[in-house]
Amino acid sequence: MNLTTYPISASETLMTFEFISTGPKGKISKKIYFQPTHFEGVFNLAFGDKEDDTDDLNDETVSNNGDKEKILATIAHTVLIFTNFHPDAWIYATGSTKARTRLYRMGLNKILDEIANDYELFGELEDQWIPFKKNTEFQGFLFRRKKKNSNFTQPSIAK
Repeated sequence: MNLTTYPISASETLMTFEFISTGPKGKISKKIYFQPTHFEGVFNLAFGDKEDDTDDLNDETVSNNGDKEKILATIAHTVLIFTNFHPDAWIYATGSTKARTRLYRMGLNKILDEIANDYELFGELEDQWIPFKKNTEFQGFLFRRKKKNSNFTQPSIAK
């Protein structure tokens, strides 16, 4: 992808990434964490502001630092890195609010043509996983790197 991203730092396990958002509201520390779920091979993509005093991730803060495209591109870049080292991993992502889920959906819509050759992407619609399509109000997203020359089977992840 040819998108402008922020410089990132990563943990040794490549499960946690951090970067600094820079904009009209100053410098804001951001954190991305790929959390294992109770489904084998499925990781939750958590993203938010890094709490300076606890090092925790806060996914409810609204920064509005004027750089959402660059932030989304940076998140996409960390997905690329993560899936390079965990090629069989499924990644689940959803926003902490409907508005954030909509923002993520719009971001995916913009890069869909670029990632379609490399990623299998599904949207959650009424407790069903269907192939991602533009302009559909999904509740969440599930994706992984495509396996080259393999038969694909749709994920069977129940809620």
